Amino acid sequence: MQQPFYLLEQPRQLIRYFTPNWFTVNMGTGVVALLLSESPLMTAYCWELARLLWLANIGLFILFSVLYSLRWLFYPHEAKQIFQHSSMAFFFGAIPMGLATIINGLVKFMPQHLVLAEFLWGVDVILAVIVAVGVPMLMFVYQQHQLNTMTAIWLLPIVTAEVVASSGGVLLAHLPADQTAVNLLFGCYVLWGMSVLPAFAVLTILLLRLALHRLPEAQMAISMCLALGPIGTGALALLLLGQQAPRILTTYHLAELGNLMHYAGIWISLILLGFGLWWLAIALFTIYRYSRTGLSFNLGWWGLTFPLGVFDLAILNLAQQIQSYVLFYIGLGFAGCIVLLWGMVMLKTIQGAYRGSLFFSPCLMTMLEKS
Repeated sequence: MQQPFYLLEQPRQLIRYFTPNWFTVNMGTGVVALLLSESPLMTAYCWELARLLWLANIGLFILFSVLYSLRWLFYPHEAKQIFQHSSMAFFFGAIPMGLATIINGLVKFMPQHLVLAEFLWGVDVILAVIVAVGVPMLMFVYQQHQLNTMTAIWLLPIVTAEVVASSGGVLLAHLPADQTAVNLLFGCYVLWGMSVLPAFAVLTILLLRLALHRLPEAQMAISMCLALGPIGTGALALLLLGQQAPRILTTYHLAELGNLMHYAGIWISLILLGFGLWWLAIALFTIYRYSRTGLSFNLGWWGLTFPLGVFDLAILNLAQQIQSYVLFYIGLGFAGCIVLLWGMVMLKTIQGAYRGSLFFSPCLMTMLEKS
C-alpha cells in the first residue's frame, strides 16, 4: 500500500509517484486566467493579474512536463502500467488541454509571438488527436471496464480535440483571410466533430449508468462536473469559429456559408448551454448529496474549474455576440464563483503537495499488489 510522504523528506518519491492528472492544475489555472482577461468589467489590474496567472501556469506546465518525463526515464516499467489502468490513462487528455490554455494566453497576452502560437497549436493538434484516438483504443484492447464503475472521466481524452478546435478559433481571429485560414477553419470543424459527437455518446451511456447503478462513489462526486466540459467547449468552439467564418470565407466567395456557420454557432450554442445547465443541476445535486457526509480532497477537485470555466467563457462570448445583458450578468456571476473555487482548490492543492498526500500512483499500487 502506497504511503503518503512529506515532499521535503523524500523528494525522489515525487518523481516516482507523479501522474498526468497533475496537468488538470494547468487546465483549471489556465481557464481562470482567460476568464479574468475576458471579464466584462476589465480593468488594468484584472488584466495584469490574468497575465501573471498565465505566466505562472506556464511555469507549472514546464515543471509537470519535466517531472513526468523523469518518471518515464527513471521508472519506465512502473510508468507504462498506466496504459492498462482503467482510470489514470484518461488523464493523458489533460496534457494537450492544459497546453491549449497556454496557447490561448500567448495569443491574447503576447500577440507579437503569433508564429510561436501557430507552431504550438500544430503540436497540440497532434497530441490531441493521438490522445483522442489512442486512449479509447487502450480501453478496447488492454483495459477492463464495467458499466457500474463508469464515471465522467471517460470524457477527458475525447474532449481534447474540441478544446484545440476552440483554441484554433482564438488563433483565427489574428490571421489574415488567406488559404491557410480557410484550411484551419475547416480543420477545426473536423476536430469539433471528432470530439463532440463521441462525447455525447459517452454522456448518453453515463446517463444510463446513473439510472441503473445510482450515483458514483463519494470520491468521484466532483467528476460529475466534467460533463460540462464537452458541452461548454463545444458551444465555445462553434461561437469562436462561427464568428470568424464570414470574414474568412467571404474572400473566397463563400459568404453565405460563412454567415450560415455564424448563425448556426449562435443557435446551437444556445441549445448546448441549456443542456449544460441541466447537467450542472445534476452535478450540484450529486456534490450536495455527498457533502453531508464529507468529501475528502483529491486532484479530481480540479474538475470544478476547467469545465465550469469553458462553460462560462461560452456564456460570455454568446452574450457579446447577441448583445444580451442577461447573459452578461449571468456570465459575470459565474466568473466570480469560479475564481473563488479556483482559489480554494489551489490552496488545498498546495497543502496536499507539501504534505505529499496528493502524490499517489494507482498504477504503481496495482502493480505492487499483483506482485
